[in-house]
Amino acid sequence: MSLFAPFRDPALARGQLAAIRRTVADHAGTMTLMEVCGTHTMAICQHGIRALLPDRIRLISGPGCPVCVTPVGYVDHAVALARRPATVIATFGDMVRVPGSSSSLLREQAAGAMIRIVYSPLDAVTLAEKHPDRTVVFLGVGFETTAPTVAGAIVTAKRQGLTNFFVLCAHKTIPIPMAVLADDPELQVDGYLCPAHVSVIIGADAYQPLAGQHHVPCVITGFEPLDVLQGVLMLARQIKAGAARVETQYRRVVRPEGNLKARALLAEVFEPCDAGWRGIGTIPGSGLQLRPAYAAFDAAVQLPVTVEPPREHAGCRCGEILKGKLRPSDCPLFRTVCTPEEPVGACMVSSEGTCAAEYKYG
Repeated sequence: MSLFAPFRDPALARGQLAAIRRTVADHAGTMTLMEVCGTHTMAICQHGIRALLPDRIRLISGPGCPVCVTPVGYVDHAVALARRPATVIATFGDMVRVPGSSSSLLREQAAGAMIRIVYSPLDAVTLAEKHPDRTVVFLGVGFETTAPTVAGAIVTAKRQGLTNFFVLCAHKTIPIPMAVLADDPELQVDGYLCPAHVSVIIGADAYQPLAGQHHVPCVITGFEPLDVLQGVLMLARQIKAGAARVETQYRRVVRPEGNLKARALLAEVFEPCDAGWRGIGTIPGSGLQLRPAYAAFDAAVQLPVTVEPPREHAGCRCGEILKGKLRPSDCPLFRTVCTPEEPVGACMVSSEGTCAAEYKYG
């Protein structure tokens, strides 16, 4: 039997759906639930969960894809660094194809730039160690799930005395933008399916302000169909009861306090900063920057380059899609000009992007 079979049992799924329908049967209006995790978005599209839910449940996708929310100016900065002599850009694969204002790392690679796809930030440290005559810049993109691994790589580089390893940091934290969207009157989010991978690091307690101060129910759920359906049911029951608390469906992995070692490593290497989010703008305190003790590894400080003024692509509605205000099909470029083979917006590039998910499974 497959390891995932218990979480995909059709009979249990029918039972969960029946319980959801009973819960919302006499509820006035629509319950708008937002997932803020790219893996959740993919799972929901892959398993057709939106089509199974009753009409009174509206499931929308938020800014849960770290590649998607990274602003175009960051891509332009990475492109400018790639054009430096003897510079290697090390990155996870999705970032290579994200369009900047006038280029992308893929185009720069075709023109001769040294772009290396890595599977771990430590791979970039190894590159720097093996090639002391080159400058290695790792693109630090991601939420609290990825940031501890980057912090670990920086600590390793410092311990090894490397002077040719740098990070272009664009790490972001997720609870603050969730609060911003919760206060958006155009969205009227009634409940959050909280990101599971992030929650493993920061813990369930990190969402208490959302429930307490913003009165938004929160449920941390896993990625399998029954996980998501149970999470929806738990949210529906909270909303119907007029409650707002943090519940954890994904108890097999997530703890209230999170991963204390990873959190300590984050606190050692990074400090909060204001950060730009594609489609949302600058959100105070929602980013992570290197602390002064690790400033020697900050590419933005140590490797000055001229970066072109950022320019969004005309017609792309990625920003509104990331805020859950539009579906991919509402974008005039979707499936016509913008496809996975020729992406215009980051939401179509990333393997966790909303547009990519709907294109593949919609």
